[in-house]
Amino acid sequence: MSDFIKLADLLLPNIDKEPEFYENKYPRRDLKDGARVTRVAPSPTGYLHLGTLFVSLVNRLVADSTGGIFFTRIEDTDKKREVEGGIADIIGGIKRFGIAIDEGYIESDVESGSYGPYKQSERAEIYQCYAKSLIKQGLAYPCFCTEEDLAKAREKQEAQKIRTGYHGEWAKHRDITYEEAKALIDEGKPFVVRLRSPGNEENKVIFEDGIKGKIEMPENDEDFVILKSDGIPTYHFAHAVDDHLMGTTHVIRGDEWISSTPKHLQLFKLLGFKAPKYVHVSPIMKLDNGAKRKISKRKDPEAAVHFFAEQGYPTESVIEYLMTIAASDFEDWRRTNPTADYKTFKFNIKKMSSSGALFDTDKLNDVSKTVISKMSSDEVILRLFDWSKEFDKEFYDILSADKDYAKAVFSIDRDVPKPRKDIIKWSDAKQYSEYLFDSLFVPNFQLPEKINKADAVTILSEYKKVYDETQDNQAWFETIKSICPAANFATDTKEYKANPEKYAGSPGDASTLIRIAITGRTNTPDLCSIMKLLGRERAIKRIDAAIAYYKAN
Repeated sequence: MSDFIKLADLLLPNIDKEPEFYENKYPRRDLKDGARVTRVAPSPTGYLHLGTLFVSLVNRLVADSTGGIFFTRIEDTDKKREVEGGIADIIGGIKRFGIAIDEGYIESDVESGSYGPYKQSERAEIYQCYAKSLIKQGLAYPCFCTEEDLAKAREKQEAQKIRTGYHGEWAKHRDITYEEAKALIDEGKPFVVRLRSPGNEENKVIFEDGIKGKIEMPENDEDFVILKSDGIPTYHFAHAVDDHLMGTTHVIRGDEWISSTPKHLQLFKLLGFKAPKYVHVSPIMKLDNGAKRKISKRKDPEAAVHFFAEQGYPTESVIEYLMTIAASDFEDWRRTNPTADYKTFKFNIKKMSSSGALFDTDKLNDVSKTVISKMSSDEVILRLFDWSKEFDKEFYDILSADKDYAKAVFSIDRDVPKPRKDIIKWSDAKQYSEYLFDSLFVPNFQLPEKINKADAVTILSEYKKVYDETQDNQAWFETIKSICPAANFATDTKEYKANPEKYAGSPGDASTLIRIAITGRTNTPDLCSIMKLLGRERAIKRIDAAIAYYKAN
C-alpha cells in the first residue's frame, strides 16, 4: 500500500466509497442536443440581492432558450454567517419574481430532482470521497498550519515583496510524510486538506468566457484549501464536484469569480471532469459622486430585492427593467412587441454587456408606470389590496371599508385605449387617490394665477347653481362656459355687463379652480368621473368649504 493511500485512510477513515459510486448514482443527464443546464447557487448569509435575482434571471433565460434546465443549490458551508430565514427569502424572492425553478430547492424547505441533496452542508461525504481520491493520487495533502503560522508567512512574503499565498517553498506541509502527519494527528492537531497544485505561474490559462470572450490568466500554483478542518469544502472544491455531478453545462455567475477560474479549471482537470462553459456577468453599478461602483448591500437600499416589494414595484416591472440590462436588443424588441410576454424574447447571452450597467431609478420608474398602466382595474385593486395588507395597514383598512368604491377609484381612466400613467408603484397609490377618500383628503385653496379670491367666490357660487353630476365631459365644459360669458362674447360684452355677477375670465381657469376645490389638485384624471364617484353631497361640501375660505381670507 502506497503512503498516499495510507495517508488518505488516515485523514478520512470513515469514507469507504469510491468516486465511481457517485458517478453511477448521478448519471449524465439525458438532454436534447444543445440543451443547457444552468443553476444559481446562493449562500444564505443574507437576503436576496438584486445581483442574485439578475443572475437567476439570466440563468433561466439561457436554459429556456435551449429547452434546458435551471436549478437551485444552496451553498451553506459558511454556517457562522448564515442568516435565519435566508433560504426562504432567497428562494421565495426568486419565485415571487416569476422565475420558475425546475429542480433543486423549489421552496425554502422542499427539494425536487434526482441530483440532491441540493444543500452543500448535506453533501459532506460526497466531497470527502473526491478529496480522498485526490489524496490517494498524491494530488492533495493535509496542512497543519495555524492562523498564526499563515500570518507570519504572509508578513515575511510582504517584507520580501514576494507574492503572498501558500505556494512553492511557502507551502510548509506540501511534502509531509505519512509518519509526520500521523504524529500530528495523534497529538490532536487540526488540519485542512490542500490541493497539491501542479501549476506554474509562468504558464497561462486561456478560456473562452460566454460574455467577455477570450480570457488569458496565469496558471494557478497555489495549494489552496479544498476541505476545511471540519470536513466541509471550500467554494472552489464544492463547485467543481457539484457542477460535475449535477450536470451543469454553463456556470453563469458574477464576474468577481473570474480571478478564481484558473483554480476551478485546474480542479476539473485533476478530478477528471469535463469543465463547464463559464459566463461571467458584470455587476449592476451605481454612480457615487461621479464614479461607478458596484451596487452595495450596505449603501444602497435597492440592492436588497425586498426594497422593491416594500415600495410596491410590481414584479413584472423589476423583471422588465432587468431585461433591458440583460439584453441590448430587448428594448427594440419590446417596442415592436408591446404586449408580448418577455419569455418569448429570443435571448442571446452574447448580447449582454461586458461592463456593468448602471442602475437607473428613472428608467425603472418609467418601465413600471407603463406596466401598471396596462393592468385592468380588477388586477390593480387586487395587487393593491395584497401590497397594502402587508406594507400599509392604514391604507388597507381604508380600501377594505368599501371594496366596490375602492375598485371604482382605481377604475377612473384605466380601462381605456390610452390609460394614464400616474402610478409608478403601489406605494404611490395612497397619494394618488387620497382626495377620493375623506379620511385622507387635504383641501388646497391655492388659486390659479389669473383668479383672485373674489373671482373664486363668484365662479364656485355660480357653479353650484348649475352643478349636475350626470354630465359627461362635453356637457360639463359647456356648463363651465355658461358661467364665463366673456369667453363666448369676446367682441360683445353686453351680456357680461347685464350680468356683472358672472366671471369675466376664461373657462379653462374656471375649470381649474373647480378641480382644485373638489380634489385639491390642478391635475387629476377625468373630473366628471371623480365627481360622480364622490357624489353630489361630498362635492358640494368641498365647494362650500372653498367658498367659505376665500370669503374669510
